Amino acid sequence: MEEKVSVYLAGPIFSRAEIDWARHLKEEIESALGDRIEVLWPFEIATGTMGEIFETNLVALRRSPLMVAILDGPMVDDGTAWEVGCHYALFGPRAVGIRTDARRAGETPESKVNLMIEGSCGAVVGDVSELLRELVSALEVIKPTTSDHKGL
Repeated sequence: MEEKVSVYLAGPIFSRAEIDWARHLKEEIESALGDRIEVLWPFEIATGTMGEIFETNLVALRRSPLMVAILDGPMVDDGTAWEVGCHYALFGPRAVGIRTDARRAGETPESKVNLMIEGSCGAVVGDVSELLRELVSALEVIKPTTSDHKGL
């Protein structure tokens, strides 16, 4: 059996609506690509103290060559912004941002979000179908890892 590519799902998880939206995205991604990927979502994998949550999420980021970042809101959630920057430092512009929010959130009229976030993403899309197309394209160049990931 071929190893799956880990995809880190970043986004705010502080309200029922945020959790429901992230869960919906996770389910859509798994439904379309579950035979090729595993989605690592902090809401499901990280518990305990602040330090334990931080370390669990960092381990998940390090083993996920792909990221989906939820970028809705008047500005990108600060934790999500950090995760996008960390992912960029680890893998380059392999994050796919999804922004369904109609509010302007960047520096210029054509900006989707803050310049540093948008520049750290390989793409920023507006809906789930675009997101899935970007993930399929990214999977064409990313090979699954063969190391043991049981520590997560």
